[in-house]
Amino acid sequence: MARDPVCGKEIDEKAAQQASGTTLFGAAEVDAQKGTRMFYNGQWYYFCGVECRSKFLAAPQAYLEKPQP
Repeated sequence: MARDPVCGKEIDEKAAQQASGTTLFGAAEVDAQKGTRMFYNGQWYYFCGVECRSKFLAAPQAYLEKPQP
């Protein structure tokens, strides 16, 4: 299991990667309640939801430098 770098919650990588549908324009859509992910600096990071992902996007170094629980 991956750990959300913002809140520390454990994330099921497979659930975060699965598409739950498509948008009107055919783009893959994921269920944010199962977690989300982003590729940053050569590595995938997993988040419990959009809020933690947004916080990470605003200041990634602040979360990457803090000790993990």
